[in-house]
Amino acid sequence: MAEIPGLLFLLLLLCVVGQVSPYGAFWKPTWPAYRLPVVLPQSTLNLAKPDFGAEAKLEVSSSCGPQCHKGTPLPTYEEAKQYLSYETLYSNGSRTETQVGIYILSNGRGGAQHQDSESSGKSRRKRQIYGYDSRFSIFGKDFLLNYPFSTSVKLSTGCTGTLVAEKHVLTAAHCIHDGKTYVKGTQKLRVGFLKPKFKDGGRGANSSSSALPEKMKFQWIRVKRTHVPKGWIKGNANDIGMDYDYALLELKKPHKRKFMKIGVSPPAKQLPGGRIHFSGYDNDRPGNLVYRFCDVKDETYDLLYQQCDAQPGASGSGVYVRMWKRQQQKWERKIIGIFSGHQWVDMNGSPQDFNVAVRITPLKYAQICYWIKGNYLDCREG
Repeated sequence: MAEIPGLLFLLLLLCVVGQVSPYGAFWKPTWPAYRLPVVLPQSTLNLAKPDFGAEAKLEVSSSCGPQCHKGTPLPTYEEAKQYLSYETLYSNGSRTETQVGIYILSNGRGGAQHQDSESSGKSRRKRQIYGYDSRFSIFGKDFLLNYPFSTSVKLSTGCTGTLVAEKHVLTAAHCIHDGKTYVKGTQKLRVGFLKPKFKDGGRGANSSSSALPEKMKFQWIRVKRTHVPKGWIKGNANDIGMDYDYALLELKKPHKRKFMKIGVSPPAKQLPGGRIHFSGYDNDRPGNLVYRFCDVKDETYDLLYQQCDAQPGASGSGVYVRMWKRQQQKWERKIIGIFSGHQWVDMNGSPQDFNVAVRITPLKYAQICYWIKGNYLDCREG
């Protein structure tokens, strides 16, 4: 394991982009090629069982806006290791904390190479609709049960999640943890899938009916374990917390639906039309899946600022774009962020509000992918 200077770690954070196809007469918005780091567990410690006493929050608010975040230094190597360390909660209530190491893959076929170094406004609650409500409720099983809308699922705590693997759901950390402890109901956390409601009411006692269009209902699957980064748990009391507002849920059994892969968030200027898309279960439209798209207004290394219309309940939704995959010569949608919540920001003395999504950075991709795959060699393509 060779030491790598702190400057290289900074370059890893900022300059991981490999080849990006140039603009030309037949240019297509193309997924960039990234040289990705590796995030691996180093040690695991058993923790006491949590009390599950927190109230579920369907959104988070922060007064630290784009300029505030841009003025915050990027984390050092040691800080990044702390933030990417994580807690795992199991369905029996047991809990562990895992410390991680951050590596880069050597040029040969060998193993990973170690990196090291020595390394205010007023918050307001506000309805998250901007002018004319531009959201679309998705009706009809022909849409709800087809990709990409079928990847959106509902958490029993009230948030939204997105299917990102055969047994895994990506959501916001605040949907299950308030930064201090786990929210009520997390120990028996379930994920709901919209399915057709059969007249005989059968197909499993694990289903609960709901007044949904075209006789749809939620069928629920229990969660086996959850992963939450320590950046959220350590940082929720300050402005860095929102940067790590993401969590991964592992289901007790496969869901058997098509899922959407995660990807590293490209710069906003590389997004098709500068737009993002997401679907969620906004609580002002109970039982409806609500789709929206909008332009990205600003960005920092960890966050995307936009004014997509949204309400509490939509948080945890996977933010995605559709771009050209050069290797396979096809268009592909990927999750590049997680819708987090609302920010009321003082912009040059003028109050302005944004909805915020947490970007999947190269380090976050490496971490989430390892949670899913369990093998860093399967996480080399972002």
